[in-house]
Amino acid sequence: MRYAIVIEKAEGNYCAYVPDLPGCVATGATIAEVEAEIREALAFHLDGMRDDGLEIPAPSSQVEYIEIAA
Repeated sequence: MRYAIVIEKAEGNYCAYVPDLPGCVATGATIAEVEAEIREALAFHLDGMRDDGLEIPAPSSQVEYIEIAA
């Protein structure tokens, strides 16, 4: 499965979340670090859902970029 993640610049670090999995979040000092952390958080989150007998939602979010004139 391939889930979309959102990475945002916060004050002094970065944060990431998975729109299709509320509560699946991570932080890191750099983009590379937050990417590694959200990958780990995603695996942990899905394992927890399986352990709890919850249905794993199929990825449904998509990311697009729109260019506008400045």
